[in-house]
Amino acid sequence: MQWSDLLTAFALVLVIEGLLPFANPKSAQRLYQQLSATPIEFLRRVGLISIVVGLLILYLVR
Repeated sequence: MQWSDLLTAFALVLVIEGLLPFANPKSAQRLYQQLSATPIEFLRRVGLISIVVGLLILYLVR
């Protein structure tokens, strides 16, 4: 793996993360408000699941 691969992946994350606020800022604002009211442990579990799924996809692709 080269640094360019890591930077490419990071750039894609930024692009994907920016799509909702750019395309529909009102929806993004509502989503962020709902997330701030969500219990921390739930957010932590969702984050862990996201990491595991991402690593699994990465393993299958590579």
